[in-house]
Amino acid sequence: MVQKNKSAEKLREMGEKVVREISKNKNPNIIIPIRALSNVIFNERTRTLELGDKTSSRYFFNVAHAKKFLQTIEIASILKRELIDTRKHEHLRGVFYIAKRTVPGTNINIVDDQTESDKIIEDLEVITGLSREELHVSANKMGSLVGAITMIDSGDTIDCSKLGRGGYSIPSITDELEFKKVNAKYVLYMEKAAIFERLNEDKFWQKNNCILVTSQGQTTRGIRRLLQRLSEEEKLPIYVLCDGDIYGAYIYSVVKYGSIALAHASERLTIPNCKYIGVTMDDVINYDLKKQIIKLDEKDMSRIKQVSQYDWFKDNKNWQRQFKLMKELKGKVEIQSLATRGISFISEVYLPEKIKNKEFLD
Repeated sequence: MVQKNKSAEKLREMGEKVVREISKNKNPNIIIPIRALSNVIFNERTRTLELGDKTSSRYFFNVAHAKKFLQTIEIASILKRELIDTRKHEHLRGVFYIAKRTVPGTNINIVDDQTESDKIIEDLEVITGLSREELHVSANKMGSLVGAITMIDSGDTIDCSKLGRGGYSIPSITDELEFKKVNAKYVLYMEKAAIFERLNEDKFWQKNNCILVTSQGQTTRGIRRLLQRLSEEEKLPIYVLCDGDIYGAYIYSVVKYGSIALAHASERLTIPNCKYIGVTMDDVINYDLKKQIIKLDEKDMSRIKQVSQYDWFKDNKNWQRQFKLMKELKGKVEIQSLATRGISFISEVYLPEKIKNKEFLD
C-alpha cells in the first residue's frame, strides 16, 4: 500500500503542476532530465554511471513539443489510473496499445509505435524518480535461474534446485521476489542460454554449490536487479561469463557499471564488485583456441576503439591489454569454442580452475 501511494502521489504531483499552470494561463511544461551521453557521468567514487543535472523542458504550446507533451500526460494517466490504482501490472506492449488511439477530432494517433511509448515510460522514470517496476510496467521474460536457492514468488515457494533442465523463468519484475533460503557460494551469470543448458545438464551448480543465471544476450533489467539483490542482500560474489569479444566486454560493463541509456537507474541495477571470469583473449592462447577464432570486421574494430575509450575502461590496464590482444589476434572467440576441448570441458575444467585460481578481470 505504501509503494502504491508513493507511485500514485508522484504522478498526481506531476499532473497537478500542469493543471496549476493552465489555471494561471501559463504555457504548461514538464521538466525532464536529459537522457543522453552528454549528461551521463562516471562516478569515480561509486564506480557507476549516473545521470547529470542537465534538463530540458517540454512545452504544450510549442509545435516541436506538443505531441510528446500529450504522450507524457496520457501515458502517466494510464499508469496511474489503469495500473497503480488497480494494483495491476501491464507489459510494455500492453501500455502501447492502451495509448494507441487517435486524438479526438483528428486522425492523429497519440502514439504510432511502441518505441514512442517505451521512451515516454523512461522519461516518466526520470521525472518521478520511480523505476519502471514501481510504475507497474513489465517487459519480456528472457532469463533462467537454477541452483541452491529457494524463493517466494507471488505466494508460491520455488525451490530452484528442483526445476529440471529449464530452471526457473526469471520474471521481468524481481523486486517482489523473497529470498527464503540461499545456500550458495557465488552466482555465475552468462549471456548465453546454450551455456546455461550445458552447465545445468552437467549439474555444475550442484557440484560447485552456486547459482546459475542466464539471459539471451544483453541482460535485462529484471536480471540485473536480481543479481544486484543477490550481491547486496545475500553477499554473494557475482561472476560474469561472456564471449571473448568487445560485445561480451560491454555486457560485463553494463552489469558492473550501468548503461548510458539507463544511467538514471544505476543505483538499483549496478554491481560494482562483480568480476569477469571469461572468455578472455588469454584463453585463446592458454587453451589453444586459435583455430576457433572468428575474424573481426570493421564494425568490430570500430566498437573496440569506442568501448576502450569509455571512462570506466580507459585507465584499466588489464582491460586495455585485452582490447590490444583482440586487435593483435584480429579475432574474437565464442564461449562454445571451449567445447572443442571436450563437451563438458567448460564445467569440469575451465570454470572450476578459473574460480579456484581467482583468474578474474575487474
